[in-house]
Amino acid sequence: MKPARPRSRAALTLKLMNYRHAYHAGNFADVLKHLVLTLVIEHMKQKPAPFRVIDTHAGTGLYDLTSVEALKTGEWLSGIGLIRAEPFSPEVAEILAPYLDCVQSENPGEALVRYPGSPLIARRLLRENDVLVANELHLEDHAELASLFARDVQTKVLHLDGWTALKSLLPPKERRGVILVDPPFEEAGELDRLVTGLKDVQRRFATGTVILWYPIKAPRALDRFYAAIAALGLDKILVTELFIRDPIDTSLLNGTGLVIFNPPYTLAGKLRTVLPAITTRFTSDPGAFYVLDKNCPPARP
Repeated sequence: MKPARPRSRAALTLKLMNYRHAYHAGNFADVLKHLVLTLVIEHMKQKPAPFRVIDTHAGTGLYDLTSVEALKTGEWLSGIGLIRAEPFSPEVAEILAPYLDCVQSENPGEALVRYPGSPLIARRLLRENDVLVANELHLEDHAELASLFARDVQTKVLHLDGWTALKSLLPPKERRGVILVDPPFEEAGELDRLVTGLKDVQRRFATGTVILWYPIKAPRALDRFYAAIAALGLDKILVTELFIRDPIDTSLLNGTGLVIFNPPYTLAGKLRTVLPAITTRFTSDPGAFYVLDKNCPPARP
């Protein structure tokens, strides 16, 4: 009997990476994540020195909201669809404008048919001397991402494990940068890897801004994650969360969260203005709430 042939790297990659963001693009979690990313990048642009954006789990970069995947879940309808449905107050609209301009740039007509992922949003915001590094492990998604940025000299597309990419890309030569880490959470231990990743960034690139994203089904499941973040002893941390319902049914995606290391000093104030407006826009559920705290674990209502 012949021994089984070792699986190829491609086969192993397809086995491990089942998550496809096409089903979830433009949902409420994307809105908060991409809004924060936009606000951080816009703040970085206030200084003339170039900077680098590193996206460790970049996806395809652009999503068709009329695709079978998007129509199957319809998550974007209760996310970016609601955000664009009606005007906000002038104060909130001003904060949302850079993010919504990126979305509109992919939708020249009135209908919303395409949603830009984090690498494309970042690229839309960069100046001519800034750099984007977009990494994606999933074979098909990486191919789409590479095609999207094929002729872009300011963007480098990598095909690595996201955690490997995070270690290998630091520190950036510009010594200024934004790092977005939003793993698919299809494997156990992703929260632990977020903490380890943040520790690596702190050691290799202590002045960089890091955005860590995580989904929330059961808030109590995050206790160890928050304790590990707190144990790092970081001075500059901002935690924001948005819950679209009371997290009673922990089989559902009840909320979304971000831990931001070295946040711009303007970020908390802008989020304090915009979070009440987008939370009520997403849902009328009486159990919905948002969190904004400079401590970890954050105080929840």
